[in-house]
Amino acid sequence: MARKEFQTLTEQMYYILLVLQTPHHGYEIMQLTETVSKGAVRVGAGTLYALLARFEKGGFICQDGTDGRKKIYVITEEGQELLRAEYERLKMLVECGRPYMEYRSER
Repeated sequence: MARKEFQTLTEQMYYILLVLQTPHHGYEIMQLTETVSKGAVRVGAGTLYALLARFEKGGFICQDGTDGRKKIYVITEEGQELLRAEYERLKMLVECGRPYMEYRSER
């Protein structure tokens, strides 16, 4: 999977990688994504498993065992790099916009 496809992440992708810094199975990932995003992002089963397959194929996550029939996933080093790059990109957007947003609120 070309890294270019993951140049910027959707909110769902970002939160899935964020929660996979510790190993989790699918249902836990769905629950944690909603919790960590304070309810702003919900991931359905179909979307989740499609994204997990894409991330796994791209080398950004890997299986870290099983719990019965449930597959456990965790982020890889390459996935950490992707997550960090997205975090820095989002931080830059906020930092660049801050002076303009603060200026508008002072008026």
